Amino acid sequence: MAYAIEARGLTKVFGKFKAVDSIDLLIKEGEIFGLLGPNGAGKTTTLRMILGLIKPTSGWVKVFGLDVEKYRKEILKLTGYMPQHFSLYEDLTVEENLRLYGRLYGLKGRELDKRIKELLREFQLLEYRRRLAGKLSGGTKQRLALAVALVHSPRLLVVDEPTAGVDPPLRRYFWEYFRRLRSEGVTILITTHYMDEAEHCDRIALMRRGRIVARGSPMEIKRLAMGGDLIEVLVEDCPVTGSELPGVLKVLEDEERGGVRRLKLLVDDSSERLIEIVKALEARGLRVYRATSVFVSLEDAFIKLATGG
Repeated sequence: MAYAIEARGLTKVFGKFKAVDSIDLLIKEGEIFGLLGPNGAGKTTTLRMILGLIKPTSGWVKVFGLDVEKYRKEILKLTGYMPQHFSLYEDLTVEENLRLYGRLYGLKGRELDKRIKELLREFQLLEYRRRLAGKLSGGTKQRLALAVALVHSPRLLVVDEPTAGVDPPLRRYFWEYFRRLRSEGVTILITTHYMDEAEHCDRIALMRRGRIVARGSPMEIKRLAMGGDLIEVLVEDCPVTGSELPGVLKVLEDEERGGVRRLKLLVDDSSERLIEIVKALEARGLRVYRATSVFVSLEDAFIKLATGG
C-alpha cells in the first residue's frame, strides 16, 4: 500500500496545552481524507505539522515516504496548501499572486503563462485578473486561494476549512472539483466542521480535544457509533420478536397504531438484511407496508462517539 501521508505518535504541546495528543494517520495515495471535529479539536495544528510548518513536540510524519523534518523543501514542491484564513498578498492582483507563487515553485515562461490561464478559467477568475486580491469578495478570495495552492500541480492538496463562510453553490463546486482531482490521482487532505461535507470523503478521522476518537469510511463510522445499521419496518400487527428475524441485533422501537406495527431495528448490515427481513415476515403470511434503511448523519454519529450518548 502506497501512503501519501504517514504519521506516528504525532503530538504538539503549547506551554501546558496539548493541542494534538499522540495521533496516528495513514492516508493512501489518491484518496480524499477528511479530518473532522469542532473548532479547537486540533485539526489545523495537525495539518501544519504534516506540512512541516511547525515542528511536532514528539512523533514523526512522512509525505510520500519522505521524512518531513529532513526533506521539507522537497515536500513543499509536492504539496499545495490552502490555509483556513486568506493569506495571499492583498496589494497584488489576482494574476500577480498566481504568477508570484508559480515562480516560487519554479514555473516560468510559457509553462507558467499556460498554467495561469488554465486556473483563471477553471475558477472563473478571468474578469478579476487585474483586481487587487484585497478587494475581492469572500467567495472569490477562496477561489483564488485554491487556484494558488494548485498552481504547481501538486500530488497532495491540503485544504483547511475551504468552504467555511461560502455559499452553497461554491461549496458544491469545490467538492465536485476535489472529486475530479482525485480521479486524476491527487491526494486530498481536508479539514471541516461541516459533517454533511464529510460524506464526500473516502475516509475520515473524527478529532476531539486533540485525539482521534474514530476513523474509517463514513459508513464505518456510522456503524461504529450505532453498533450497526438501522432499519424501519411497517408491518401488520403481529406477535413477532426481533430475535426471530435474521440479522437483528436489537429492537430499538416497537409500537402499534391502527393495526400497523412499526419496528425500528438495529441490524448488522442493512444492505443484506432488509430484503431478508421482508421475506421472513411475508413467509409468515404478514403484509409488509414499508421497509427502509434509516439514514444516520455523521453529526449524530460524532455526537454519540464523542459523548457516549
